[in-house]
Amino acid sequence: MIALCYNLFLAQKDELKAYKKRWEDVETVQREESINSSFNLRWKQLNSIYRMAQGLGVIQPDLSEYGVYERWATLKEKLTIPKA
Repeated sequence: MIALCYNLFLAQKDELKAYKKRWEDVETVQREESINSSFNLRWKQLNSIYRMAQGLGVIQPDLSEYGVYERWATLKEKLTIPKA
């Protein structure tokens, strides 16, 4: 019975090492793909993540920031001298 348990532990240890090695290999491939991917591909991926976040309602407009833009636009209109 003891030999069976010991062999079982060794088999699990080897399986765990193999599992860890596979995920290290996956990480290496993903890192290489990330480095070698084009700017256009990364831009498309970023845009799709942004659109998904908008669709899920995660991204909401910052109303305080919008108010600042409105005030600057009003000031600019008042201070701009029309050209004759």
